[in-house]
Amino acid sequence: MAVLNDEQVMLRDMAREWADNESPVTAFRKLRAAAPAEGFDRDAWGAIGQMGWAGVVIPEEFGGSAFGYLSLGLVVEQLGRNLSASPLSSTAVAASAIVMGESDKAKSDWLAKLASGEAIATLAIDEGPNHDRTFSGSKAGNGKLTGTKPFVAEGDAADVFVVAAEDGLYLVAKGEGVTVSHRAMADERSHAHVAFQDAPAEKLGGPELTAAILDRAAAITCAEMLGMAESAFAQTNDYLKQRVQFGQLLSTFQALQHRMAKQFTELQLMRSAVEGALEAIDAGRSDVDQAVSLAKATAGETLRLVSREMVQLHGGVGMTDEYDAGLYLKRSAVLEVMWGNTSWHRDRFARLNGY
Repeated sequence: MAVLNDEQVMLRDMAREWADNESPVTAFRKLRAAAPAEGFDRDAWGAIGQMGWAGVVIPEEFGGSAFGYLSLGLVVEQLGRNLSASPLSSTAVAASAIVMGESDKAKSDWLAKLASGEAIATLAIDEGPNHDRTFSGSKAGNGKLTGTKPFVAEGDAADVFVVAAEDGLYLVAKGEGVTVSHRAMADERSHAHVAFQDAPAEKLGGPELTAAILDRAAAITCAEMLGMAESAFAQTNDYLKQRVQFGQLLSTFQALQHRMAKQFTELQLMRSAVEGALEAIDAGRSDVDQAVSLAKATAGETLRLVSREMVQLHGGVGMTDEYDAGLYLKRSAVLEVMWGNTSWHRDRFARLNGY
C-alpha cells in the first residue's frame, strides 16, 4: 500500500468526514428521487470546489494545489464509498488534458474555472458501446470538429468537453455545434449522448496525449471502484454479524467466513494495484500503461465479486431497493466497462509484455 505524507492523510480524512456527514448514500437516494437535469447536487459540488478538491491536479499558478493523482485518488475513493454523485473525477482528468496539452489559450481560459469548481469538464471519448481507442468517426480540421460520442459521463452539465479524434485531443466548449441529450443508464448517474457538428475546437495534443489521459481516467475510475468495494465489503460484514438465522449469527457459519475471507484478500490486492497505478502516474514512470491496466483489470474483477456477494449474502432483502446492495451492484457494472473492462485490460497488459 502507498505510504502517505501528512498532507495526504489530512486530505483523505477530511474527504472521508465530509462524505460521511454531507454526502452519505441517503443523499444519493434523495438526488435520485429529485432527478435534477445535471445529475448531481450543485450545493455539494460548490462545497467540493471551495475545499479545493477540483484543483488537486491543477498547477498552483492556475489556482490548483498540484497534489498529484494519488491525492486525487484518495478523495475520489472516499466519495466512492458513499456513491457520492459529483463531476469531480471527470473534471479533474479533463483538466489534466488541458494542463498537459499544447494550448496556452485553453489553459488561461479554463484551468482557474475548473480548479474552483466554477466550470465542469468531461471526456468525450468512446464512439460505441465498447471501449475502443480508435476514433475514426470523429474528424477535426480548420478549427472545427464533427463526430458523435454516445456515452459521455457527466455530460449533462459539462461546460467543456475534451474530445478524442483521429489525430488527438480537442477542447470543445458547450454551445455552437454541440448537442447534448441525456442517456439513462443503470447507475442513474449523469450520462449523455453528445453530437458535435462543425463545433469550434482547440487542439490540445496528439495521440500520445490521448493515451496518457485515458490511462489517468482509468486510474481515477479505479479509485472510485476501490472505495465502493471497501464500503460494500464493510456493510456485508456488519450485516453478517447481526443477522440471526437458525438461531445463530450468520457470521458463525464457516462457509460464509470463507467467502468473506476471499473478498478481504482480493481487496488488499486491489488496493495495492490501484495505489500503484496512481503512484506510477505521479512519478512519471515508463510503465504507467502496464500499471493502469493491472489496476483496472484487478478493480473490475474485485468490485464485481464484492458487489455480487453483497447482494447474495444479504439474502432476499439484498434484491430490494430498501437496501443499498443494488445501488453498488449497478454502479459497479457501469464503472467496470468504462475505459476498458477486465478482459480488455488483461489483453492490453499481455500485449505490453510481448504476449
